[in-house]
Amino acid sequence: MASTLPVSEGYIPFRGYRTWYKSVGDPASDATRPPLLALHGGPGAPHDYLENIAKLAQSGRRVIFYDQLGCGRSDRTGRPEMYTAPLFVEEVGEVRRALGLERIHLLGQSWGGMLAMEYMLTQPKGVASLLIESSPASVPLWLVEVNRLRQELPPEVQTTLLRHEAAGTTSSPEYQQAMTVFYDRHVCRVSPYPDFVQRGFDNISAEVYETMNGPSEFHVIGTIKDWDILSRLGEIIHPTLLLSGRHDEVTPATMARVHCGIRGSEWVIFEQSSHLSHVEEEARWLEVVNEWLRRYDSM
Repeated sequence: MASTLPVSEGYIPFRGYRTWYKSVGDPASDATRPPLLALHGGPGAPHDYLENIAKLAQSGRRVIFYDQLGCGRSDRTGRPEMYTAPLFVEEVGEVRRALGLERIHLLGQSWGGMLAMEYMLTQPKGVASLLIESSPASVPLWLVEVNRLRQELPPEVQTTLLRHEAAGTTSSPEYQQAMTVFYDRHVCRVSPYPDFVQRGFDNISAEVYETMNGPSEFHVIGTIKDWDILSRLGEIIHPTLLLSGRHDEVTPATMARVHCGIRGSEWVIFEQSSHLSHVEEEARWLEVVNEWLRRYDSM
């Protein structure tokens, strides 16, 4: 089990604050198998809901997590205006520099995949491959599909959502309960949620999530509402694997735009999954990703 592997954690200074990280696996393996650096989603979720992918370290490579600034075990800044895509791109580079990660595979899930694509547009050195799980390249286009899914919810759920959004009462228990109907269909179809997933959801940083996203998955009024890099996807030239669920809130139509934009990218759809295929179809997900990483270890 991953728990028997070497584990280390600590803090990296960043912009006058601290970014927390955790490494699972033997650093000596880096010479032959580049570690996997995982970027979590949200924006504002801690890394916890990704914890099961530490099982990739059983194949003899390190898996490295960190909590983005303002999230999880990393420092809160109390300055919401700081939370922008460029800040988090800079943080990826600082984590690599501080931990000596000269060669890596880079995995981003949801917002983390959006961040990974932004980072790759800087043409960083030492990235053997890119893995993107359930991430759009355009928030406006993603919202078109999300709102299509929303229209498929029961009428009474839609009425509740609209009423609270109009009244500005999206923090009410009734609104959150209505959102759960959507989450259970299109975010995680495992019930009840595994402990590590529930822990991640319970500890989403409102400071980051509400600043960048907004009050819910389809009521996006934060700073990423206009984020769109579709026209630049051709600049990503590294081997790229796309992963998504058939029932994903990042729908197959949304992921198809990423697939078409990144030349030569490969795409695996998990038929029984929604937004967390690494949880919903863990065994197959680990098999697919392990095979991919081995294929590109020497790149």
